Amino acid sequence: MDINAMIATATAVGTSVGLKLLGALVLWILGRWAISIIMSLSRKGMEVRKVDATLVTYMLASISVALNIALAIAILGVFGIETTSFAALLAAAGIAIGAAWAGLLSNFAAGIFLIILRPFKVGDFISVGGVTGTVRAIGLFGTTIDTPDNVLTIIGNNKVFSDNIQNFSADHRAAIALLKVKVSAIPNVIASPAPDVEISTFTMSGPVLVVRPYAHTDHYWQVYFDTNRIIRESFAEAGFPAPETQYIITQRQPAV
Repeated sequence: MDINAMIATATAVGTSVGLKLLGALVLWILGRWAISIIMSLSRKGMEVRKVDATLVTYMLASISVALNIALAIAILGVFGIETTSFAALLAAAGIAIGAAWAGLLSNFAAGIFLIILRPFKVGDFISVGGVTGTVRAIGLFGTTIDTPDNVLTIIGNNKVFSDNIQNFSADHRAAIALLKVKVSAIPNVIASPAPDVEISTFTMSGPVLVVRPYAHTDHYWQVYFDTNRIIRESFAEAGFPAPETQYIITQRQPAV
């Protein structure tokens, strides 16, 4: 065996592999730096355009995943791996993973519908999937909720989307808008000043609204009774739930 030839071959291979590793390392560092800049600029751009916080979180997560996949493919290209073949392999793997992780993909799809349909947003107080609390984030696969007893809870988006959703933050705004229209249409209610519909206090059953229409004293009782009837009928037609008291019981183990 020619020792010199073996040494020369080993040196050439080692140099080639070393250069590729160095190139991959440099590409990784520059790529991560570029991704961080893109993410920062994307976040600032959305904040300047006042994009909703719910959509910002979801879009940034999607952008991050896409950019990191692109970086991984570029690094594989440094090692001479055909990216077109890798793309085909990735697609095949995606089909296999999709069959095995159907639930995960359904959570992803449900997350997209949650963003599009917007039944709630970050900061809303909701009840869904047996959990009640404030929405902290809507992620790619799950929704994060802070419960009243400070328990961080993550619910799969598919369960959120397929279950009943109660948005307590949205109810009072919808109720106020509805009552202002309905009460203004009651006979003998004057247009100026317009009827007042505001939150007066909060109870265990939820916020309490005060409805105050204005009318001549000759029509006081007619407007009074019509207002009560309109409140009852309007809420029933709109599907607002009947007020009910809710309790949250937290059990703590005594210190030993």
